Amino acid sequence: MKNYDILKNFNILYIEDDKNLLKNLGEILQDFFKKIYLTNNTQEAYKILKINHVDLIISDILIEDKNGIEFMSFLKNNNFNIPFILTTAYTQTDYLLEAIKQKAANYLVKPIKIKELLDSIYETLLPKYQKKELENSTILFKLASLICESKQLEVIKLIMNSIDNEYNFSLSYPEIMEKINISKPTLIKLFRDLQDKNLLTKLPKRKYKININNINYLFENPS
Repeated sequence: MKNYDILKNFNILYIEDDKNLLKNLGEILQDFFKKIYLTNNTQEAYKILKINHVDLIISDILIEDKNGIEFMSFLKNNNFNIPFILTTAYTQTDYLLEAIKQKAANYLVKPIKIKELLDSIYETLLPKYQKKELENSTILFKLASLICESKQLEVIKLIMNSIDNEYNFSLSYPEIMEKINISKPTLIKLFRDLQDKNLLTKLPKRKYKININNINYLFENPS
């Protein structure tokens, strides 16, 4: 049985020039994903992609300003390696062959069945989720080897469950203390130690970044 909850880890972009379909399907899909971006043309889609992280694109083939397959090819040529699921009201062999040539993740014929679409998205994103889980587990293991106290390890686990795709996170001391029975002085010391070892960098707006390269270096070169 598919666990659609994993989809909450991903952002998707949906391109459809039928505004009613865009709105209605967008409202359904937003409950399944971390973030969904909606647009009815590829120019706006490109602007979204340049400033936002997107894990998967769902696009109609016949869009007002550009063929969806052409847009997929354009993005690949501009170093956007994002999987595509193409949708169409037509079943012409030429479209299907071109979609296969461009290595589309899937090709769905309208009217779109929600379960069929979700299954296709799930199967496309599952390997990425599993890879990310493995990477996070490895980082957690390495950090655990550099930290001795059990309470500190609980905080690290919470951090790893809060990071984004760039290994940034935003957690205040009260938020952590609400979930973990740890004193504020101990928590402050942990964050200070992590920053002193350059395992953690403080960013503006109460954000932090985990320094993956330094974690790997300290793990492989213990003092």
